[in-house]
Amino acid sequence: MPTVLGLEGSANKVGAGVVRDGVILSNRRATYVTPPGHGFAPGPTGRHHRGVLLGLVSDALADARLRPRDIDAVAFTRGPGMGAPLAVVAAGARTLAQEWGRPLLGVNHCVGHIEMGRLLGHARDPVVLYVSGGNTQVLAFSRRRYRILGETLDVAVGNCLDRLARLLQLSNDPSPGYNIEQLAKRGRRLLELPYGVKGLDVSFAGLLSRLQALAPKVLGGGEATPEDLCFSLQETAFAMLTEVSERALALTRAPHLLLVGGVACNRRLQEMLHTMCSARGAQLCPIDERYCVDNGAMIAQAGWEMLRAGQVTELAQSGITQRYRTDEVEVTWRD
Repeated sequence: MPTVLGLEGSANKVGAGVVRDGVILSNRRATYVTPPGHGFAPGPTGRHHRGVLLGLVSDALADARLRPRDIDAVAFTRGPGMGAPLAVVAAGARTLAQEWGRPLLGVNHCVGHIEMGRLLGHARDPVVLYVSGGNTQVLAFSRRRYRILGETLDVAVGNCLDRLARLLQLSNDPSPGYNIEQLAKRGRRLLELPYGVKGLDVSFAGLLSRLQALAPKVLGGGEATPEDLCFSLQETAFAMLTEVSERALALTRAPHLLLVGGVACNRRLQEMLHTMCSARGAQLCPIDERYCVDNGAMIAQAGWEMLRAGQVTELAQSGITQRYRTDEVEVTWRD
């Protein structure tokens, strides 16, 4: 029964988790939180991760009631993501693997989300909607790769939510997207925003530009409220995502839709996708919000799949890749 330690740190969250044969034994995480109105820069984020990573590893092992000798491999996020945070976690993984005499497993961050979603959603071959701060993709598996059927042509949907939160000076604790979601529940007016769907691709740049133009007027006491802006952003962006997901289901005839990534925690997005899936006889896979947000356990799960397929990363090839596309990964563990 292989046991894998997974380390994640592609953005402002850093985590360590342990997985053994489809069972999550532990999952520890820490988040770098900046003041309202501010994003997170690579340098300070990397320093935060460096300060807490080994403590998270120790806690994850303790939660799993394991010692280093019980770990069969060390998996880490190779990319995509921010350079400094990725480099910190990769260096930590290389150090542990060499100290413990264990193989390294360099995991694509997006594939980590998908494999954790497949494990928890009990769907063998779903269409995947992956939505996060840095990525927005519609995917399906074919010929040993997760093929990108559609994606954002510019800004990721999670980045849109984060940017509006900064414009409105919302707190980054627990996350900008969560605070946008809470305000949206009180929104009453649907503002007209650009709707950019092009086949199976989406474009959020025009929508974001419109929000940037509206935000100062709203904060200055205009007719609309911050709640209306949040409500309008969610309704428009999530309708776009629902449309391209339905198109992908029709194209592939898949019976399941798997929703993964940090934005998957949003209840309104879940509701819209559930309504669409029900209308066309498909099923939205169950969503465990504990594992939607970036975490070490998802990297451990993808690493476990790689290990059983013999897809090990050599030390000389263990550098990070900031622009590491999902469809670059050969998925040797699936038929």
